[in-house]
Amino acid sequence: METREILELVKSGAMSVEEAEGRFRRQPFEDLGFAKLDRHREIRSGFPEVIFCSGKPDAFLLSIYQRMVEEEGQAFGTRASEQQYKLIREVLPEVQYDPVSRILKLEKEDKERVGLIAVVTGGTADIPVAEEAAQTAEYFGARVERIYDVGVSGIHRLLAQTQKLQEANCVVAIAGMEGALASVVGGLVSNPVIAVPTSVGYGANFGGLSALMTMINSCANGVAVVNIDNGYGAGYMATQINRLACGRNREL
Repeated sequence: METREILELVKSGAMSVEEAEGRFRRQPFEDLGFAKLDRHREIRSGFPEVIFCSGKPDAFLLSIYQRMVEEEGQAFGTRASEQQYKLIREVLPEVQYDPVSRILKLEKEDKERVGLIAVVTGGTADIPVAEEAAQTAEYFGARVERIYDVGVSGIHRLLAQTQKLQEANCVVAIAGMEGALASVVGGLVSNPVIAVPTSVGYGANFGGLSALMTMINSCANGVAVVNIDNGYGAGYMATQINRLACGRNREL
C-alpha cells in the first residue's frame, strides 16, 4: 500500500492513526529468508516491486506472490510459465495469465489509465515482447495504443499510422531481423522512442544482436535502446516518460 493511499484512509477514517503509524514504522523490506521484499520501492520510485518469475522454485514464487498480494492488493509477474500460473491460481483463483506475454498479474479494479504510449512492432513474431511492454505500462497506469505488424518491408503500413504515433507521449518500437523500425519511427515523431531489439530472425540475427546494433547506431535522434527482448524495461521507462508528460510523475 502506497503512502498516499494510507493517508487517504486515515483522512476518511477507514484507518486509525495508530495503524498508519505502524505501517510507516515497518522496515523498508520484509526478509523471507530466500527473498527480501522491497516494501518502500514505490515510496522511493513511484513503482511497486515486480516479480521475475522465471527460474524461481515453486515454493519461493508462491510465498512471494502471496505476500505481495496480501500487502499491496495486487502483484505483477513477468516471464511466468503455464505451470507457475496453475500453481498461483490454486491459492489466488482471481490471478490472470497471458500465455503470449507470459505476464502473471492480479491488479486492482477500476485502475485509472492516463496519457498515451504507442507500442509498435515490426512483425507479428515480435508481439510477445510487445505485449510484455504494453501490459507493463497498463499495469503502471498508462493508456496504450497497440500498432502491430508495421515493419519496414511494407513501410506504407507504418506511414498510415503516423498520426497515432505523433499523438503518443512516447513510442516503444519493437523489432527483430535488422531492427530498422526504430530509426524510421524516430524520424516521424517529436517525442522519445524506446527501441527494443528482439531475438526474432535468421542465423545472422545472432539472437537479436543485429537488431541491437542497428538500433544503437540509429541516425534518428531521440531513440534510446533497451536490452534484447526486454519488453518490461521498455514498458517501465515509457511509463516514466508518460507520467512526466501528464504532470503525474509519481502517480499510478
